[in-house]
Amino acid sequence: MRTALFSCLCLFPLLPLPAQAQDTPPWPVLRLASATEPLPGTKVLTESGDLSFLLHEVNDRFLDREIERAAKERGKYWKRDLSSPEAHAESVRPNRERLARMLGVDRETRYAPEGGNRLVYRSSYPAEPLSYDGVTVREVVWRSFGDVHGDGLLVAPAGESRADLVAIPDTGEGELPAWVDRLAREGCRVLVLRLVDRGENEYRLSRREWVQRPAFVLGRTITGYEVLKIQSAIDCLLADQGARKRTLGIVGHGEGGRLALFAAALDDRVDAALVSGTFGPREALWKEPAGRNVFGLLREFGDAEIASLVVPRPLVIEHGTEPTYRYRGYRAGTDLELDFEKRVDLPGKPGLLPHPTAAEVEAEAQRLRELVPFAKVDLVSGDTAPGDTAISDAALSRFLTTIGLDASEETTHALPTPIPDLDRTAELVRHNQQALIAAAGDRKRYFADLKTDSLENFQKTIEPYREKFRTEVIGDFELPLLPPKARSRPYQVGDKTLSYEVVLDVMESGGETVFAYGILTLPKDLDLSSGEKRPVVVCQHGLEGAPQHLVGEEKYKSYKAFATRLAERGFITFAPQNGYKYFDLFRMQQFKAQSIGKTLFSLIVPQHRQITDWLAAQPWVDPDKIAFYGLSYGGKSAMRIPPLVERYALSICSADFNEWVWKNAATDPESLRYSYANKGEYEIFEWNLGGTFNYAEMAYLICPRPFLVERGHFDGVGPDEQVAFEFAKVRHLYAARLGIPERCEIEWFVGPHTIHGVGSYDFLHRHLARPKPKE
Repeated sequence: MRTALFSCLCLFPLLPLPAQAQDTPPWPVLRLASATEPLPGTKVLTESGDLSFLLHEVNDRFLDREIERAAKERGKYWKRDLSSPEAHAESVRPNRERLARMLGVDRETRYAPEGGNRLVYRSSYPAEPLSYDGVTVREVVWRSFGDVHGDGLLVAPAGESRADLVAIPDTGEGELPAWVDRLAREGCRVLVLRLVDRGENEYRLSRREWVQRPAFVLGRTITGYEVLKIQSAIDCLLADQGARKRTLGIVGHGEGGRLALFAAALDDRVDAALVSGTFGPREALWKEPAGRNVFGLLREFGDAEIASLVVPRPLVIEHGTEPTYRYRGYRAGTDLELDFEKRVDLPGKPGLLPHPTAAEVEAEAQRLRELVPFAKVDLVSGDTAPGDTAISDAALSRFLTTIGLDASEETTHALPTPIPDLDRTAELVRHNQQALIAAAGDRKRYFADLKTDSLENFQKTIEPYREKFRTEVIGDFELPLLPPKARSRPYQVGDKTLSYEVVLDVMESGGETVFAYGILTLPKDLDLSSGEKRPVVVCQHGLEGAPQHLVGEEKYKSYKAFATRLAERGFITFAPQNGYKYFDLFRMQQFKAQSIGKTLFSLIVPQHRQITDWLAAQPWVDPDKIAFYGLSYGGKSAMRIPPLVERYALSICSADFNEWVWKNAATDPESLRYSYANKGEYEIFEWNLGGTFNYAEMAYLICPRPFLVERGHFDGVGPDEQVAFEFAKVRHLYAARLGIPERCEIEWFVGPHTIHGVGSYDFLHRHLARPKPKE
């Protein structure tokens, strides 16, 4: 037996697998059941077809209903005082602070030297500024946060400026747009911020998604990064104004318009804003590119709510020329085209920029007026704008009038100035890696209130963290469990086992009832009428898996039919269907859920609560001895479900345990062998785990219940040293701090990404007090 506990850990170099490690016993021979009677105490299961696919379809419709419900219930997050504009601005301060946290703006400290931040002229540009028709253009850079800079062009009129503006074109505008020329000719000094573009990198990911993925796990977003660049640009403009203060405005189009709206909402130094080509209904945020993902945004904010944070300052909204962008799975002019049957070559999230109709933009603007009747909002239709400009003359004139300038010029042409070809991505990628290094300290500070001087104090002080994990990391729909209405039918019979398909109702929203589905396997030597109570092992499949993979020949190489093998050893087993199958179908559900502050596990956890409650109510189940054992994505489940389903008496994480934050956020060449940062699992990234819960901290939520890691030395999910590094923290808690070392183990074996079924089986027999079968 090639196993060892952590206390005698020995790391092996990567060598070819010995032949004997590849030998496997034959799979159990199972036959379709001929009986038709359901399990005692249940109704007959009559649903036909692929129940696992039906489960995912229902999950999808349920999330649609929950997005609708979230939009209707946003008012509960707002305590507006409409007695005066000043009172309103103060009353929404908590909402502004929450929006900053959602974007990750609060995680960084802007550069603030004595005397104020300053623009620096770049030497790579011509030494003399480019001048024409009374307008000068200089390439500039400024410090923003950490080692990150903002960069762009300073476009100034001849003579004294009448206003200072931050302008943010869409990422796809390759030349300085014509509307910047118009603003400069009207007497405005315009600081043009350049954004990370949407072009693809060497991994065939858009550069914006490449930055977003690690940032999201570290409690940040590319949106937040660029809002910080805007705020530091404002710092520079204000520092340069001197004693004579000028109006400060912000103008943006497309992605720049979206950022302008966020920046104006968060920073009351902005006197007025013009937002073009972006404003509208936001409930389909899940369809937009990955770089726009904001965890929990739609729970509290649509575009109208964000715009309400600009009040009482004036806001001009233009529905006009909108940028077009699509990534993976789209054709121009069509809706989503997703693949449910296979994984496609491109690794990124399908994404499409929305094109709301004029009526939809008007409806969202009207919502703003209804939220805040004294909002100074002007809606302009740019349908007649010339094709060579992104923002129409009508919108620019309205904005200029709003900030007190006479609008006399007309837009003529784009400035003959190419945008400098700078790598804005590299700085943000480096910053992400610096944040990854700092994340361990962030988690220590986060857990500062956890007491480990006694088991009693630990159990008391861990509960607030469990609540945060439930509400802020996993997300909870806060819906009651329905009566299960258990339905079943016989499935298979083996020499020592018989099994049933089981379906349970779980929760309902808008007429959509989420259900749980799985295969219950019983030992034949268990007499259900005898009064004997047996322990249960809930056996969880991995990515693209199904309950059927855990019971017999199918996928035997990975699963070893462990749901059947454990039943042959005297345990009852239940193999549920979890919601991570069918490729784009489930992956896009993660983005639906995240838009309202939930995750895939917000669906899965209630399903397991219902499963364990139903199992515990059966007369042949010992309700105190229900265990969880999952492989791969099922191992991810082992780290996230038992912390929130306390009926689980123990948890076994197989072929997944890792330094999870590193595995999601590391982008150095060596780490990318294992990291998800450039892989096709575009749904895997969870909000702010770096600052809250790595796998060690998730295991703290399982403690003091028994916990086992099953780890093959040749498992490609990560190197042994990363697994051991993270597990050492868990072992330290159990053994050194709480004095319960017998409840925490790691089984190392020479093998790949698979169930080993040796030390883990011993662990189950010992902690569930079920005698081993005689060999």
